[in-house]
Amino acid sequence: MWTDKQRGIRVSQQELLCKNACGYYGNPAWQGFCSKCWRERARPAAAQRQDTRPTNDGTPLTFSKFEEKKNTEKGRRINTMRKLFWGSPSPPKRQESSGSYGNMLKAFQSLEPGDFTGFLKILRSPSSQRLQSRCTAFLNTMEAYHHLPVQKQSDLVQDFYQSFAEFFSTFPEAQVTQIMEHVEKLIMTRLHKWVFCHDSCDDEQKDLLLQRRIRSLNWVTPQMLSVPFPDKQTSVTGDPFLPAITAIIEMDAKRAPQDKLACVSKCSQHVFEALSSSNSEPANADDFLSGLIYVVLKANPPRLHSNMQYVIRFGLPHSLMAGESGYYFTNLSCAVAFIEKLDGPALNLSPEEFDSYMLRQQAPAAKSKRLQVAGDTQHLLEELQGRQEKLDQGMDALNMQLQEWVQAVNFQLDEATAQFAVVQKEITAQTELSQVSSSSNVSKQEVKEEQSVLVLTDKHAGPKDTDC
Repeated sequence: MWTDKQRGIRVSQQELLCKNACGYYGNPAWQGFCSKCWRERARPAAAQRQDTRPTNDGTPLTFSKFEEKKNTEKGRRINTMRKLFWGSPSPPKRQESSGSYGNMLKAFQSLEPGDFTGFLKILRSPSSQRLQSRCTAFLNTMEAYHHLPVQKQSDLVQDFYQSFAEFFSTFPEAQVTQIMEHVEKLIMTRLHKWVFCHDSCDDEQKDLLLQRRIRSLNWVTPQMLSVPFPDKQTSVTGDPFLPAITAIIEMDAKRAPQDKLACVSKCSQHVFEALSSSNSEPANADDFLSGLIYVVLKANPPRLHSNMQYVIRFGLPHSLMAGESGYYFTNLSCAVAFIEKLDGPALNLSPEEFDSYMLRQQAPAAKSKRLQVAGDTQHLLEELQGRQEKLDQGMDALNMQLQEWVQAVNFQLDEATAQFAVVQKEITAQTELSQVSSSSNVSKQEVKEEQSVLVLTDKHAGPKDTDC
């Protein structure tokens, strides 16, 4: 599947599709088949293993009897699920309650995409009471029989999805998909604690093995995987794949399969963004798979195997068989399969080099890489130190300019105050001088008046003396 003749890890589009040529995406967990083809193959095989016992009369089952028993078993299982869901072996007749049925259809048709709260409100409405009661009954039954094998529980959940979707058979496919995504989130959020990493399977042991495998491959460099982004950019400005690493780690915190798939899609989109920003050429499928493998190796996501198996067993089939989420999840499965089977030739290494790296006898260019990182860090520190010195010099110059400005302002203020005092003194002197001149004029006038009075007095007194 993978060759090193061209850039990146090669996986053709044909290899991602189902081996049964149905047109949907396959998965390594299903031996290259899609979920639909895998279930069609797995269920008859399980029934055949169960029916290898002889019949009551001691004769083994013939092929025709086996087919008849298989069809009977399949019909019985579907009727059981329908009876659990609808209360009868067939869906309810819509003519019996056409009014409430029409109101419910209108409510579901007006539901906005992604509005899970609105879906719950519609489901709790009186017109949808029967649907709600069947969902509650199914959840209670699944919790009561949580000890069943996880594959059996997976079959029951998938049959429940199918039975629920039959109620909206008149809806467009896009609306049915939207409603079923809400149903999946409602059901699996409740059942997560019972079916995730179930005791009947070895998911926990495989999680530990996968984590140890990824941890043992922490020496793998992007160059070995032909990830097209410069190493200098990684060491100086940070890993451009960090958002993708964060997104894939968040998958374990989600409970609904579609939310886990959303984390995978978000991670994959960040991988494409990192590849586009780090490379002048557009990112292709080979670059994407190489980048996704690098992200998985760096992130080492917790319980990765259990999360993937949880999505496979209890997710909606259409989410894994087609569309963007199906493509991304298929590539993630290929990445995990590549990591599990990783060897020297896949990394362009000799078996001796690969074994020495695995045994920690040597590291691939570890010293030179550390020196390069140290040199880049030293260069960055020197650059920051130069910028700090320039900033300090600028602050000192600004402080001096501020002090000079304050001194100039104080000098101008003192000069203005002195000039104001001089002007004020001049005004005061002029005022006093004017007052003095006015007072002297008044005194001269009084002297003149007194002299006039004396002259008049002398004139009157003169003749009297002569008469005497």
